[in-house]
Amino acid sequence: MKSLAFNCKTADDAVRGLDLSSQTILITGCASGLGLETLRALSQRGAAIVALARTRAAAERALSSVGARGVPVDCDLAEPTSVSRAIETVRGLGTKLDAIVSSAGMVGGKRLVKTHGIELQFQVNYLAHFALINGMADLLQDGTGRVVIVSSDAAMKQAPKEGIRFDDLSGDRTYSPFTFYGQSKLACAIYAKELARRLAPREIDVNSLHPGAVRGTGLNRRLAFPLSLVLKVASLFMKSVEEGAATQTFLAANPAARGITGQYWADCRVSKGSAYLDDAPLAKRLWDISSQLVARG
Repeated sequence: MKSLAFNCKTADDAVRGLDLSSQTILITGCASGLGLETLRALSQRGAAIVALARTRAAAERALSSVGARGVPVDCDLAEPTSVSRAIETVRGLGTKLDAIVSSAGMVGGKRLVKTHGIELQFQVNYLAHFALINGMADLLQDGTGRVVIVSSDAAMKQAPKEGIRFDDLSGDRTYSPFTFYGQSKLACAIYAKELARRLAPREIDVNSLHPGAVRGTGLNRRLAFPLSLVLKVASLFMKSVEEGAATQTFLAANPAARGITGQYWADCRVSKGSAYLDDAPLAKRLWDISSQLVARG
């Protein structure tokens, strides 16, 4: 039986000694933070990167900054039409994908922000990735393909007690930045487990993960004072970006993770996720409602 704990402290550790020159890996949020570090570590082992960022220029800069070979694609996750265009662009490359890493994310501010009637964190962190991955899942290699979805322990610590507030996805009635951030990350983890079940016949591995508290990612840049000050002090005790990207890099490409699917990870080991990950009716409801929202555009 495979061990479910692995020794990788940094993204470089996660792929040390591997030859990834035959692999093509798609990464969202590649312009900075965990996405950029994942891009760097995978590309240095030879992988070609389909780099998604809010603008094509940002994706080009990311590839250039680490000397990576790949294709820059603009994808504004807040805009469904941009997500649709990105799917069309990637499909038009005529290339199979070895892995998809959904690394992009954001933390909302004190004021509610919506896009197309949906609270922004739910759209960017979860719903856009639901559309993006489902729209490209058939490009993944059967038998070896992987999907890596960045969640967070906020899925357990901050999400609503009821899991997903289906009756207030706009946030109009109950918005709180931390609660809705936790909700978006819980949705990511539930989606990952359900997608693992649906892609199991093709032997594609799907996992979600908590990267840890990581300094220097810009994720919390919208936090206002005094929380911004608290974060500045707390950052002294957080992981570096290199450490924070270890688990997602490992899951994207390390052979040791092959065949492990439908799990929630932290620190390069299978971890205990939210109890809602075992709620099949909730997963089905989330999938169905997400499909309806994506179809609506």
